[in-house]
Amino acid sequence: MADNDYDPAGSTQMFRAFVDESPAPQAPGSVSTYGSSKNSGSRTGVIALVAVVALVVLGAVVWLAVK
Repeated sequence: MADNDYDPAGSTQMFRAFVDESPAPQAPGSVSTYGSSKNSGSRTGVIALVAVVALVVLGAVVWLAVK
């Protein structure tokens, strides 16, 4: 039995409406969300540092395995 009332564009329209909503202003002292730019610089530095350390450890493991 087919559902003839299904609108495949309905989900896309609801998603776009959700994305286009402007975020509500937050009260002072409230928890910030993932997309906030307050700590984005330090977060990027930490991610870069973890990536470099992981590459160094991986290189050392490969070097020891080949040696």
